[in-house]
Amino acid sequence: MSLLPSALAGAGLLGGFATARATKNRPLGGAVLAVAGTGAFLAWKANAGTPKAAALTALYLAAFGASHPLAKKIGAWPAVNTVSAGVVLASLAVGRKR
Repeated sequence: MSLLPSALAGAGLLGGFATARATKNRPLGGAVLAVAGTGAFLAWKANAGTPKAAALTALYLAAFGASHPLAKKIGAWPAVNTVSAGVVLASLAVGRKR
């Protein structure tokens, strides 16, 4: 089992937020999110096939979206950490051939 797609997904969510916050440049954070998400998709596709890769990519994007309202309730970093952990765990569970 390759841990690469899980690491890319986690790094994309965490790194995208950290980049946007540190640089005050949201598009740059979005670029980090997009590049890591593309890499994760390609690795998921190679490891588990296109349908699972598409589902995990949809989860990745949904987690990004969900982090925003969640941040209003629990804070920015806790929200990003929570959704990142969820995506990484889902990737580890689903993102490999059986």
